[in-house]
Amino acid sequence: GQPIPRVTYTEEEKKTWGTVFRELKNLYPTHACYEHNHVFPLLEKYCGYREDNIPQLEDISKFLQTCTGFRLRPVAGLLSSRDFLAGLAFRVFHSTQYIRHASKPMYTPEPDICHELLGHVPLFADPSFAQFSQEIGLASLGAPDDFIEKLATVYWFTVEFGLCKEGDSLKAYGAGLLSSFGELQYCLSSKPEIQPLLLEKTSVQKYPVTEFQPVYYVAESFQDAKEKLRKFAQTIPRPFSVRYNPYTQRIEVLDNAKQLKNLADTINSKELQICYLEFLK
Repeated sequence: GQPIPRVTYTEEEKKTWGTVFRELKNLYPTHACYEHNHVFPLLEKYCGYREDNIPQLEDISKFLQTCTGFRLRPVAGLLSSRDFLAGLAFRVFHSTQYIRHASKPMYTPEPDICHELLGHVPLFADPSFAQFSQEIGLASLGAPDDFIEKLATVYWFTVEFGLCKEGDSLKAYGAGLLSSFGELQYCLSSKPEIQPLLLEKTSVQKYPVTEFQPVYYVAESFQDAKEKLRKFAQTIPRPFSVRYNPYTQRIEVLDNAKQLKNLADTINSKELQICYLEFLK
């Protein structure tokens, strides 16, 4: 496809970015998850992440492709939940390019470039998190509207506002937390309610959009969250299953036993053999 157009930001916009960048970077070592802190220096080295520079989506997209196959696609505003989740199925993340107003550098009512680049991008470079994010997208394909709402809620409490365990501590991995100076501190304080990630419960939890979350859900690990999501996806009523072929970058529909048998034969995996046996029951 065509390269993502480069944006020329004003000095005021760069100053706003610099304020957010500086404040959040000071918190990451103690509040962000290991995966985020591992990738962030690489973004500084290869993608122009600096206090005085707003990185360009094209440079970041190329970097992510080399790490996990994820790509960025610019979007002017919010997409529907179905369209946004479908993008994740193809390892495409729709990203804004505008920046929050200079008068409120620590708050934005809608996702902006600070939220996308400081919150989301570092985790999309981590293979385990990238797979988890894609699983949410794959689960959405062909799902009824009520399950799209449930998956969007799961996305909210994981990719946007998720916490995870690291030893005896809790760390933030949700982009809404990692791009909010105030909520990043609040989420790890004694003030909010902390619950284990149980998707049957998490998927129907109501949440506020314009204030700090009263409850956060904790994942044991990205691998654990991915396995829970796959089990949850099996409860979605749809006449087919899907898988992503990383070689062709296509979604393959598996709608009969023969196709699943072929898949199990081509990829010698215990997990897929179990999937096939479950399908035949």
